[in-house]
Amino acid sequence: MTSASANENCLGWAARDPSGVLSPYEFNRRAVSSDDVLLDIAFCGMCFADVLWTRNILGTSKYPLVPGHEITGIVREVGTDVKHFKVGDLVGVGTYVNSCRECEYCCDELEVHCSEGAINTFDGIDVDGTVTKGGYSSYIVVNERYCFRIPENYPLASAAPLLCAGITVYTPMIRHNMNQPGKSLGVVGLGGLGHLAVKFGKAFGLKVTVFSTSISKREEAINVLGADKFVISSDEQQMMALSKSFDFIINTASGDIPFDTYLSLLKTAGVLVLVGFPSEVKFIPGNLILGIIFYICSQFEARLCSICRTLAKNESFLAGMKSIVGSVTGGTKQTQEMLDFCASHKIYPEIEIVPIQYVNEALERLMKKDVKYRFVIDVANSIK
Repeated sequence: MTSASANENCLGWAARDPSGVLSPYEFNRRAVSSDDVLLDIAFCGMCFADVLWTRNILGTSKYPLVPGHEITGIVREVGTDVKHFKVGDLVGVGTYVNSCRECEYCCDELEVHCSEGAINTFDGIDVDGTVTKGGYSSYIVVNERYCFRIPENYPLASAAPLLCAGITVYTPMIRHNMNQPGKSLGVVGLGGLGHLAVKFGKAFGLKVTVFSTSISKREEAINVLGADKFVISSDEQQMMALSKSFDFIINTASGDIPFDTYLSLLKTAGVLVLVGFPSEVKFIPGNLILGIIFYICSQFEARLCSICRTLAKNESFLAGMKSIVGSVTGGTKQTQEMLDFCASHKIYPEIEIVPIQYVNEALERLMKKDVKYRFVIDVANSIK
């Protein structure tokens, strides 16, 4: 097959305006360059980013917009200089498809943090000046550096969510040494990210506690995902009983949480990682430095929850040197390591496979959190 064949029509589903409604769309991909890989897409996971961009929530969407950045498929063609892939290989593509390759972050294989800005898999500006289009489509052309080998015998449908949701929680867990057996991890929220944080935590040998406002998630957290404990985060007594109990907490929720309360649950030098997107992050700085929940004068006291006010009166809760950190997906090296780790430890996301024709309903359900825990589009068998 010649590289010119990559210009053949690509079938996709695109949003045309901020309504976010997707419908069939035909377009051309760029020709395969010497270091490119063309893969026929088998599956594409559905991420909340697909909602944000198709509906122009961030105000930067370029229409028509083909979403999807959790892509798995089979190599159909490789450029003449490609060294790591061959026709027939099982591969994945994640949240970005290019970067400058020269800055300190790219040189450290942390391309997601590229100083020039990594090129997003969809709605970014590609190397040829065109707007990138994502995995809700029949095939994609990507530089080989940004492709990942799917381990043998690992299901392509299961691998798809790992390329965004999976690496989003895996990256901070490795960076902040959350892979020490016997340590304690709290997971806030039990959605697409949270359920994978639980699975990784158990694989690392951690004692995992799930925090949720919904008691209905208890049985699944304990009996399906393997969490050690489940806590209703709105129950003040349950929360107070866990003071200074956790080495690590990962907040996967996008809703606002009482940060001072969660800081009180950390041990000395504990780490609270944000991978969700709350509307604001508010906490008393002294709770990082000294760890005491400061008892503020009466004009501020009303801003503190009753848990914080109770803890403030007891100096035995001193435990400082804490950190709040943020994290996004991950670099190419770590993404491949994560895929290999999932294969060797038999870690599989909980998924619901849907045809491409169901994407609009799936996006509506995604906004309502009506999925356990990740939609995956069966692109190969449904796109026509």
